[in-house]
Amino acid sequence: MSGSRPPSLVHLANGLGIATTQSPDHHSSFVTLQEYRCVLSWFLGWGPSQRQQFLEDLIAKAVPGKVCSLLAQLTTMQVKDKPPNIFECQLRLWTQWFESWTEEERNTFITRLEEADPAFVAQFYTGVACTAGTV
Repeated sequence: MSGSRPPSLVHLANGLGIATTQSPDHHSSFVTLQEYRCVLSWFLGWGPSQRQQFLEDLIAKAVPGKVCSLLAQLTTMQVKDKPPNIFECQLRLWTQWFESWTEEERNTFITRLEEADPAFVAQFYTGVACTAGTV
């Protein structure tokens, strides 16, 4: 069966409903696309307080060094007697993935997040602008 080849990642991605069109300014890998989908799925299931925490984390990642909350830093350094909850595990994975993404991939993620929740991303942009003192 020389004509029988395994499906390509692009074909598999299309079957999963993942956009794979590669424009000159969009070079996200298949793995990164899966990470986007995962975080967006979590985001859609989070309640208001979890989304607020994610927003603060996203702003801190977008403008590192500008957002310097001592209380937030102390919270992440606390020793806990209980294992992390699912939300905390999701945020840890999110951080690992975000740190591995290129700036372009991070921007693509924000675009995808904006498609899912434009009001949330508007809050994000307002928060980033506040760190620069422009609002």
